[in-house]
Amino acid sequence: MTNTDSHAASVAEKLARKQTAIEGKPFGMGSHSEYEGKTMTGAQAIIASLECEGVDTIFGYPGGQAIKIYDALYDSKRIHHVLARHEQGATHMADGYARATGKVGVVLVTSGPGATNTVTGIMTAYMDSVPLVVITGQVTRGVIGTDSFQESDIVGITMPVVKHSFLLQSTDDLTRTFREAFYIASTGRPGPVLIDIPSDLSGAQMVFHYPDSISIASYKPTYRGNARQVKQAAQLIMKAKRPLIYAGGGIVTSHACQELVELSETMDIPVVTSLMGKGAMPCSNKHNLGPVGMHGSKYANMAVMECDLLIAVGARFSDRVTGKVSEFAPHAKVIHIDIDPAEIGKIVNPTVPIVGDAKVVLASLNERLHKEDAKPVDDGWFAEVCSWRDRWPFYTDDFASSVDYPDKIAPEVVLSMLSDKLNPDASIVTTEVGQHQMWAHQNIRREHARTFLSSGGAGTMGFGFPAAIGAKIGCPDDEVVCIAGDGSFQMNVQEMATAIQENVPVKVMIIDNSALGMVYQWQKLFYHERYSFTKLRDVPDFVKLAEAYGWRGRRISRPEEVEDALNEMLASKEPYLLDVVIPTDQTVYPMVAPGAPIDDIIGALDVTLGGVRVSGKGFGKDGRPATAEGEKDGDE
Repeated sequence: MTNTDSHAASVAEKLARKQTAIEGKPFGMGSHSEYEGKTMTGAQAIIASLECEGVDTIFGYPGGQAIKIYDALYDSKRIHHVLARHEQGATHMADGYARATGKVGVVLVTSGPGATNTVTGIMTAYMDSVPLVVITGQVTRGVIGTDSFQESDIVGITMPVVKHSFLLQSTDDLTRTFREAFYIASTGRPGPVLIDIPSDLSGAQMVFHYPDSISIASYKPTYRGNARQVKQAAQLIMKAKRPLIYAGGGIVTSHACQELVELSETMDIPVVTSLMGKGAMPCSNKHNLGPVGMHGSKYANMAVMECDLLIAVGARFSDRVTGKVSEFAPHAKVIHIDIDPAEIGKIVNPTVPIVGDAKVVLASLNERLHKEDAKPVDDGWFAEVCSWRDRWPFYTDDFASSVDYPDKIAPEVVLSMLSDKLNPDASIVTTEVGQHQMWAHQNIRREHARTFLSSGGAGTMGFGFPAAIGAKIGCPDDEVVCIAGDGSFQMNVQEMATAIQENVPVKVMIIDNSALGMVYQWQKLFYHERYSFTKLRDVPDFVKLAEAYGWRGRRISRPEEVEDALNEMLASKEPYLLDVVIPTDQTVYPMVAPGAPIDDIIGALDVTLGGVRVSGKGFGKDGRPATAEGEKDGDE
């Protein structure tokens, strides 16, 4: 089977799982397991419930109030447990596993600090609509509320960042709770669900019965868009002279990539993508303009500002995309398609709102346009956008050879070269958060959904590395590379031990500028170069750290070392860390200043001016705010 065939089979499997979730059925054996009707402890029933849901991997960390559950897990022949070195790392691993595979990620931890250590990971998943089931041990029911040892109100603590939560009160509710948890996590707009289990229930006796169906009166996600609104949307598209699609993570979640491409190509509509939407449309497709917003391209941002119809699909109009909301897409009517009704009208009031699943709604929209034999109104619009793309590219080869630091490594160069070396049909890239994340977003080309994993809404430093471990465990045949910063990598560096223990040959490439790069950049541009606690000393020695954990490692600092180092990293059958040293003052361009409209772009390359970076409104030639004394000479 070729990589392309394998990918198609994987998509088909994910679609089948999605349909199973919608129908409210277990993902595994359900009531047809060997456990049905048997007497067992609550802890054994928890493990049996997970097996009935088809769970094959759990990420976690044991402790006193979860010890009975871990004792039951010891006997499972179907579930592999990944021992993280920190509960936050375990939650990010489950998140990466879920994003890469489309399955529900599962976390198991103990009470108190074990539970609270998952909060950042839960919030990260919640902000990016990732399905997780987080199981936390709790103190016995008789002492809840007494501040007993390692007690925490994890249900209360996580209430704002979960899709739903359960505090189990009786073994009578145990199997139904697990069925509901997986159903809620995986349907509608996916998200994390927490199950808090008092330890006395883990030891109580019960008879095991697992439900094959579920019905929750207060929870009925809408999948099919309103027919009248779909018709109205089709009419707007047929009349639009300058239409534009804004594709978000909902395209990826609903497996609507094929429908997106069909709409774009049929009506000759260019597409811009959010960070979560990367991979929703192949980067090789000429209609894909790529990233939009704060660090999007000038041509993508201009397309938003000049379009007369904006079709937002599975996107929530994040402030990192819209910039100054009152000036976002000022000439456009808006069609907003989202499965979460709470997102419709929250930021931008749409002309035509459609609540529904992106795949189902786009399929209906495409069918309607096909019946109407719809054609683009103005074939000059896409040609104009393409001319902008030619004039203001993200990156050019001649720019790479004429950077301000000719004897140093330019991050755009190393990431573009890495992108060329990765097989787009058999690789996954994860990122930490910061400058390196945006350089990766701009320069790593992806052809498929679920192959670029990054923390969008929460912007969680420490996410990318454990997420890479989870992704590699979920997709063992894919090459998995984490792009990290020297600051963010250290947030969960302890998970290097997990990679060794689990024999997971992930690769980590650190873009090392000895600074908290993105904050440093803002201080440089907007805070008069007052670098308040953002400079990092050149510690640790990442190569020695890699060796201490049993990894292979290498450090490079000169352009001529890049290709050989990348080849060595990708050829390694073991976990490998590549420390790529870049100048501290390197800046992510283009950029829109916070609170500015997205056409006020700093530092876009202009090939008509010889490939130099141009300033935004009110900014000097170096991209910094112009001062009363005149423009300063800069280093960018």
